[in-house]
Amino acid sequence: MPKPGATATAESAAKPPVALVCGEDEFGVKQRARQLHQQWCAELGGMDHETIDAAAANSGEALRSLGKLREAMQTLPFFGGAKVIWFQNCSFLDDDRTARAAAVSAALGEMAQELKAFRWDGVRLLISAGKVDKRKALFKTLDKLGRVETFEPLSLDDRDWSAKAGAAAIRQLRALKKDISDQALDGLVNLVGPNLRQLESEIEKLALYSGARPRIELADVEVVVTRNKLARAFAVADALGERDLPRLFRTLDSELWEMKFDKKKSEIGLLYGVISKVRAMLFAREMTAAGWLDAKMDFNAGNAYARFKSQLERVPAGAFPEDRRFNPLGMHPFVVFGAFRQSRNYTSPELVRAMDQLLECNRRLVSGNSDDALVLQHTLSQIARKETAA
Repeated sequence: MPKPGATATAESAAKPPVALVCGEDEFGVKQRARQLHQQWCAELGGMDHETIDAAAANSGEALRSLGKLREAMQTLPFFGGAKVIWFQNCSFLDDDRTARAAAVSAALGEMAQELKAFRWDGVRLLISAGKVDKRKALFKTLDKLGRVETFEPLSLDDRDWSAKAGAAAIRQLRALKKDISDQALDGLVNLVGPNLRQLESEIEKLALYSGARPRIELADVEVVVTRNKLARAFAVADALGERDLPRLFRTLDSELWEMKFDKKKSEIGLLYGVISKVRAMLFAREMTAAGWLDAKMDFNAGNAYARFKSQLERVPAGAFPEDRRFNPLGMHPFVVFGAFRQSRNYTSPELVRAMDQLLECNRRLVSGNSDDALVLQHTLSQIARKETAA
């Protein structure tokens, strides 16, 4: 009769026995390591799996963690079969002070040699860590023996951040047995920004809010999702795009009030957000004039956003400069969609004149010879105000 766990071990013999999940995206690393650990434990069965806390504040703690790892590898499962060892939150695989300590560096080198010679029958090793020094022997050994998965934090500088965030959102929604419309997904990503931890939290809120409904819509996102600082910063610009003077003054007053308590915010920062919005509306006007966007699009139609994205994908890649500030194709499609809809609130000459007014506003704010809040209020009211017929 085969030993308990023998079947699972035989079936998984071809799989790499070692995995390193690492990177500066702490949330992504923890999520993936937890998923892989659960998967391995389910595949191998048994009850003798071990988790070792490898977070170390000094060289002594690092050496003790490595000692526990060595002991776990040399200890056979009490009930036979196979075991999974999770060396969790390892903090000394980088080039920091602890990792550079002579004793730790030597111990890591020794561990690399032991891993090469180790017989992996019925044993799997999962290591989760932060930043890792890829020049070290241990990393090279882990990369050769098994697989390395690296998770870096999303950034606005990454052209594909929205696609990566959207893919992560879809994976989590499927795990929760939820579906989401394209417009709701892009709205969610646009409001949360490149923050996977907040994205997970907002998706959990959406799943609870939608209740028994399997599909999440944009209306759910607008009611439930907490806007991050980046999204809140564009509230003034969005009100200007809507050409809604009461809302514009309310949001502007709110932002000016917060500036008194948040030194990172400034009138200049608000101005740049408005400039980005007006520029995006100008881009939308130009793309409409070129025939790339449908001038008669019904924005209330259920398929409006999907139609818009298909039109945007047909815009020639070389139609705009590579600089993302001057390229609507480098913006999030949801942002461009909003600008396209709002561009109908202004004529092209009005938008060109608005850019001139914003340039003059920028000059006055930089000069420091005026009341910044009053200058900004006056400029925005002049742009949003509609001319009345004589």
